[in-house]
Amino acid sequence: MISEKYSFSNGADVGWLPQMEATGYKFYDADGSEKDCLQLLKDRGINTIRLRVWVNPNNDKASGHCSPEETVVMAVRAQKMGMRIMIDFHYSDSWADPAKQNKPAAWAKHSFPELLTDVYQHTYDVLEMLKKAGVTPEWVQVGNEIPGGMLWPEGHTDHFNQLAQLLNKGYEATKAIDPKIKVIVHLDEGNKSEKFRWFFDKATENKVKYDVIGLSYYPYWIKTDYQSTILDLENNLKDMASRYNKEVMVVEVGGDYTLVQNTKEMLEATIKAVKSVPGNKGLGVIYWEPQGEKSWSGYQLNAWLPDGKPSPALDAFKE
Repeated sequence: MISEKYSFSNGADVGWLPQMEATGYKFYDADGSEKDCLQLLKDRGINTIRLRVWVNPNNDKASGHCSPEETVVMAVRAQKMGMRIMIDFHYSDSWADPAKQNKPAAWAKHSFPELLTDVYQHTYDVLEMLKKAGVTPEWVQVGNEIPGGMLWPEGHTDHFNQLAQLLNKGYEATKAIDPKIKVIVHLDEGNKSEKFRWFFDKATENKVKYDVIGLSYYPYWIKTDYQSTILDLENNLKDMASRYNKEVMVVEVGGDYTLVQNTKEMLEATIKAVKSVPGNKGLGVIYWEPQGEKSWSGYQLNAWLPDGKPSPALDAFKE
């Protein structure tokens, strides 16, 4: 029996799944039998589902959906399968990441005080919808990959004091729903210590409230094999945990679906790095859109085979 106190999170972010199913995509087990995608993930050791939420998204297959309502349906379904839940607030109508942090159209003309209210209200409302449906997430991410801040320009890191206030509104709304939910602040390039120290030193200075430091780790995007950066990731995880006395978690990871063995070894090494953080402060590793098979998504870093079966790379999550 895993103690309640510490159980490692093996995760998958599956925001595309409802659209894949709606367009008729079928998922198969290794023996060729058709199965529910979440069951296939669970059978490979996945115990956590991460879901992004957009404010007023469009219906575009690749960059739409993930409305609060859709997110609730998925969260309920995942929880029924025994999954732990993480909700990732982008505070945008579509993708928010280091290159773009666009305000939702409905908030575009709002003053900074209004944006503070927007962040609080949206966070609170979505989490209340979830709670009413019987799901209180274990983790809530306030902002998605925000090394440059969010809700630009007001929430840009050039105005860190304002970014801090926005983040704290997300934190306060989350804790108003349930103080036990852990709030994550998430940056990309988890192997880059100087980026993380700069950001979280500023966060400390500006009294940002959060519980967990979230990291992305994609060797593919930094054009290196994981072997040349995995130690940097491990050192950064340990540094973040000790320097700020916080828990840490790799909330996004992925490898090239065509390089099955390399991706499997990268995942094993990433899990090992997170587990090596002293004091059980390394909470888990989440694969970003493993089920997003290339023919459907166009995404290279999925972990699925062209025949609709899970990649053996995902076996890295089996304890």
